[in-house]
Amino acid sequence: MSIRRMMKVRGGLVVAGAAAMALSLAGCGGDGDDNKPSGRQSSASQPQRAGSQDPAPSASQGSESTEVIATLNGQAGMSLVINSVRRDPGGFLTVSGQIKNTGSQSYKDTVAWRGIELKGTGESVAGATLVDKAGKKRYYVLRDTESRCLCTTGVSSVDPGQVVPFFAQFPAPPTSTSEVEFSLPTFATATVKISG
Repeated sequence: MSIRRMMKVRGGLVVAGAAAMALSLAGCGGDGDDNKPSGRQSSASQPQRAGSQDPAPSASQGSESTEVIATLNGQAGMSLVINSVRRDPGGFLTVSGQIKNTGSQSYKDTVAWRGIELKGTGESVAGATLVDKAGKKRYYVLRDTESRCLCTTGVSSVDPGQVVPFFAQFPAPPTSTSEVEFSLPTFATATVKISG
C-alpha cells in the first residue's frame, strides 16, 4: 500500500470520527421531551427576568424613601430634601434625596448648581460640597475618567410641583467623622449625619 493511499484512508477515518462525535454531542442536548424547555433554557431566561426586575425596585426604593435627614430651602420656593447620607464600599459617600419646586413658577436658574464646572457634565449638581469641620477638609463631587460628575445631571429647569431625584457622590471622610456640612448653591447649608 502506498503512502498516498494510507493518508487518504486515515483522513477519511478522522472525518468519520468527527462526524460521529458531533452527532453524539447533539443527542445529549435535550432531556427527551421536546415540549418542555430544557433546564439550560429556563435557567438562562430566569436571570434575564431577574436582571430586568432588579433595577426597578432599587430605583423605586430610593425615590420612595420617607426618611428626611434634612430639608434645605432655596430660592423661589425650591427645596432640597436629603433622604440618605451613606458610606459606600470602596471609600465613597453618597448623598441622595429630592429637589422639589413648591413655588408657582418654573425654576430655571439651575446653572448655579454646576458650581465652577469647567467641562464634561453641563447641567448638573456638581457644585455640591461637603465640609468635614472636625477634619477641616472640603470634599467635592467625584468625577469619572471623562470628567463627568458622579451626580444628578440634565436638570435645566424644575416645573411647579415637580420632584427631581437627586444624588451626589463624594470621597468618604474618615470613619471617625460622623457628620458633615452639605451645601449646594442657591440652597441653605445643613449639617447631616453619616450612616453606614
